Amino acid sequence: MPAKTKTRLAVFASGSGSNAENLIRYFQGHPDIKIALVVSNRQDAFVLKRAKRYDVPAVVVTSQEWQQEGFIKNLFSKNNIDGVVLAGYLLLIPEYFIKMYPEKILNIHPALLPDFGGKGMYGMHVHRAVIDSGAGKSGITIHVVDEAYDHGQIIFQETLKIEQGETSESLAKRIQKLEHRHYPIVVENHFTP
Repeated sequence: MPAKTKTRLAVFASGSGSNAENLIRYFQGHPDIKIALVVSNRQDAFVLKRAKRYDVPAVVVTSQEWQQEGFIKNLFSKNNIDGVVLAGYLLLIPEYFIKMYPEKILNIHPALLPDFGGKGMYGMHVHRAVIDSGAGKSGITIHVVDEAYDHGQIIFQETLKIEQGETSESLAKRIQKLEHRHYPIVVENHFTP
């Protein structure tokens, strides 16, 4: 009987990549899932160094290259990618790519969607908006990616209470802990047959 092949995932990140590293570590030696590729849109993204540290192949794909459908299809086919996990990736995913991976692209958002989502709502922008709104809670949302920013089917949310005197910086740290705790497990459940 042939050995079962692992589901090969690509992780997309635009910046530091702490969620990407967390996913790489979580799936090291996993029986069913392998982080097979890291993709960034920025040459100077720290996530590229994190990928190298774990011997995970990493590539930079520019916004111009995303417009070359043949190039992208070839890149992902050559790397045998079965699904995609966005971890702080700031470019809008093209429609043709979503059709290549229907229901197989996940994203994590550092707030409770549908509030505080959409273009420009990422990182500290989100946390400031939550604090400025006077909301009593925030959290994380993990969803399937569709053609609009922060819009696809929600598959997981976890909530936390906004503390007295909370700042956007303190909220960011607390949200990141939730992301690191829950994202690998949700990814594992979504991509494990």
